[in-house]
Amino acid sequence: MTKDTSKKSNGVNMAFYRKYRPETFDKVRGQDHIVSVLKNSIETDNTVHAYLFAGSRGTGKTSIARILARELGCSGNDLYEIDAASNRGIDDIRALKESVQTLPFDSKHKVYIVDEVHMLTKDAFNALLKTLEEPPKHVVFILATTEIGKLPETIISRCQVFNFKKPTHQMLKDLVSDIAETEGFKIDAPTADLIALLGEGSFRDTTGTLQKVLNMSLDKKITHEEVESITGAPSTALVNDFLSAIADKDLEKGLLVAHKAVLQNIDMKVFLKLVLRKLRIALLFKFSESTAKEFSEDLTEEDRKFIAILAKEHGANISSATLVAFLDAYNQIDYAFIPELPLELALIKITNNQ
Repeated sequence: MTKDTSKKSNGVNMAFYRKYRPETFDKVRGQDHIVSVLKNSIETDNTVHAYLFAGSRGTGKTSIARILARELGCSGNDLYEIDAASNRGIDDIRALKESVQTLPFDSKHKVYIVDEVHMLTKDAFNALLKTLEEPPKHVVFILATTEIGKLPETIISRCQVFNFKKPTHQMLKDLVSDIAETEGFKIDAPTADLIALLGEGSFRDTTGTLQKVLNMSLDKKITHEEVESITGAPSTALVNDFLSAIADKDLEKGLLVAHKAVLQNIDMKVFLKLVLRKLRIALLFKFSESTAKEFSEDLTEEDRKFIAILAKEHGANISSATLVAFLDAYNQIDYAFIPELPLELALIKITNNQ
C-alpha cells in the first residue's frame, strides 16, 4: 500500500501520460457520461462509499479516481493507491482493513484506490467484501479493473459501477495535435492521425507513442515518414502496394507484400488496420465523394490521389465483400498461430472470388 506523493513537476523527462493527465473533471476527455454523474453527486452531497471503474487500459480510470478523491476533499496524506496485481493476498487486505480504521490525517475522507482489483485472490476478495459491506464513514473505496468479468458479483453489487469507454479516434488525434503544439512541434493532420491509430484506443499508449516520436525529432517538425521509421509502422508504399494487389486481383503480388511485411517484423494488426482504413475510404468514395472527403482530410496528398484512382479505376474489385473479408481477417489475427495467415486467406478469397 502506497500513499499518494504525486506533486507538480516542471515536466522534465516526465512521461506524457503523467504530464498531461487531467487534474480536473473539466479536462477529462471522452468520459462525459461518468464525469457528469460524479460532479452531480458531489454537488448534491450524494456520494457513495465504494466505486468500481471498469474499462480497457489507458481510458482514464486512475486519472478520474484521483480527481474524484480531490473533489471529495482528500489530501495527498489521506490518499492511498494499491496495486492489486502486487498486493493480492489475504494478508494485504487484512493490512488494509486495519488501516481504514484510523481517522484521516487532515481530510474529511481517506480514499483507497485499488487498481487491477480483479487480481485479488479468492480469500482476499472475501476479506475485502466484509470491509465494503460496513466501511467506516470516513473511508471511500475506488476499485479499478480492466476485467470486470473476473470480479465476484458480491463485490460488484456493493459498488457504484462506471463503465469507461474507449476514446474515439478523433479524440486521440486531437490529443496528439494539442500536445504536439504545446510542446512546440508542428504536426499535420495525416501524421497526427497515424499516431492516434497506433495508440490502439488508449490515451496512455497514444501519448507514449507521441513522446517517443517527439524525442527523436531534430527539427520540431514531425513528418509521416518519421513516425513510420520511429514506430516501425508499415510504410505508405507497402500498404498501397497491398491495396493495388487487391484492386488488380494479383494474388502473387499481394502474398509477396505480406511476406515483406513479415520480414520487416511489422505488426499484422497494425498493417491490416491501415489497409482497412484505406479500403473503407475507397469504398465510400465510390458511393459518396462528399462523405469520403471528410475522411480523406487525414490522408497525405499522395494517398488521396491513390485512393481516388483505386475507387474509380478498380471500383468493381473494391467492394463491401472485400472489406468484410479483411475485417474478418483482422478479428482473427489474435487467435492465429501464424499472424499473417488470416490476411493471406482473405487475399486468396478475394482474388479468386471464393
